[in-house]
Amino acid sequence: MLLLVLAALLVVPHVACSPLRGEQEAAQEDPLIKVQRYMKSNPETLEELMMEKHAMLEGDMVLSSDRNAVGTSWPTTAIPYAISPELVGRTADILSAMAMVSEHTCVSFPKRSSESSYLHFIISRGCASFVGFGGGEQPLFIGPECIVGNMVHEILHALGFHHEHTRMDRDVYITVLFNNIMEGREKNFHKVPGTTFDLGYDVNSILHYGSRFFSANGDRTIVPNQYVQNMGQRVKMTEGDIQKVRRLYNCESPKAEEESVVMKETMDDATNGTSSDQSSSLQQLNSTTRGQNNTSY
Repeated sequence: MLLLVLAALLVVPHVACSPLRGEQEAAQEDPLIKVQRYMKSNPETLEELMMEKHAMLEGDMVLSSDRNAVGTSWPTTAIPYAISPELVGRTADILSAMAMVSEHTCVSFPKRSSESSYLHFIISRGCASFVGFGGGEQPLFIGPECIVGNMVHEILHALGFHHEHTRMDRDVYITVLFNNIMEGREKNFHKVPGTTFDLGYDVNSILHYGSRFFSANGDRTIVPNQYVQNMGQRVKMTEGDIQKVRRLYNCESPKAEEESVVMKETMDDATNGTSSDQSSSLQQLNSTTRGQNNTSY
C-alpha cells in the first residue's frame, strides 16, 4: 500500500516546461523501480509522504505543538541520549553520527541516566526530528534506510538548525524548479528568515536538500547555479556545518570549552560501558564513511 501511495505521487506526466538533458530517460523508468530508488535515496522525505503521526515540515522536520520551542538551542552542550530497544542493532551507526557532530565542536552526547530532557532515538519509517530543544523526552526518528549521514542531518535539526536551502539568499546559489515538485510539497522549498551566523551559503552542507527531493517526475527539483559535485551529500559535515554548531553553542567561550573537557574526562573515566561505546564511535565513523569524515574538501 505504501508503495502504491508513493507511486501515485511520483508517476505523473512529464513536466515539459523545464526540459533538462538526460532526464527524459528517468521519466520512462519502471514506476516501481523509480519508487524503490526514491525511498532508498531520500529517506528524509518518507515520514511526510507516508501516513503521518506528526505534522511535518520539509519532509524530516517535525512541527511541535508548541511553536515557541522550534529552533531553540539546548540549554547545555552535553545532550543526553537514549536508544530505543528496537534500534539496538543500529547503535554503532547512531554513536558514529553523534561522534561526527562532537568531533570538532563542544557538543557532546552522554548516555542518559536520569535527565528529564534528552534525545530518544526511536524506530520509524524514515528519518525525522523536531527542530531545536523542546524539553522532556525528545524523539529522533530513525528508519531502515537512514545511514549515518542522515542521522547527523537529523541530530543537527535537533540542535536547532533548519535546512540550508531555505536561506533567504539561496537564489544566488541554486534554482528551485517548482514545476517538478510533488503537488502540495512546495512549502518544503519556501525561503525562511533565520540566523546565518555570518557564514556563507553552503551548497555542500549536510543540511542541504539533494537535487531530486520531493520530485514528482524524477526530474530535478533543485539545480545549483554553478557546478557542484556534492549537493545533498550525507557523508560528512562541512566546515560550514561545524561552524554553525560552534557559533550557536558558543564553543569559543571558556565555559563551553571547560564543559567539553569535563564531559570528555567523565566519559573516559566511566565504568558502565558508555565510555568504550563513545570512544570507539570515531573508529566506527571512519569505517562507515570510509575515512571521509575529514571536513576538508
